[in-house]
Amino acid sequence: MTSIEVETRAVEEFIDITALVQRSIDAAKMKSGLCLVFVPHTTAGVTINENADPSVRADILLALKQVVPPSLPYQHDEGNSTAHVKASLVGSSASVVVEDGRLRLGTWQAIYFCEFDGPRRRKAWVGLLPG
Repeated sequence: MTSIEVETRAVEEFIDITALVQRSIDAAKMKSGLCLVFVPHTTAGVTINENADPSVRADILLALKQVVPPSLPYQHDEGNSTAHVKASLVGSSASVVVEDGRLRLGTWQAIYFCEFDGPRRRKAWVGLLPG
């Protein structure tokens, strides 16, 4: 397992970590198998989505704001309940097939670290299962 350091700069943002994940595969010299990316935080997540048009990421964040409004009577005292809910909706892990030493993502796909309570210094763990 390797660890990727992610420094977020906004309260909410999606950061493309695809190249960092690929570096972990390169360093391990893995040719085929499965790559698991796991985010060990309760107010952040990971997803795979379009990398060609940045407005897609903005649209996802906009939709999440509508689904998880700050105006609900949350009970969590820290004031970041919306971040916890969004992280649960997005999820804490993503898996990608590795073939010929490369992530097998679709043409328009990238792996995104999803920050919902930043800015912070974060991490993502990359586990490789050769196959």
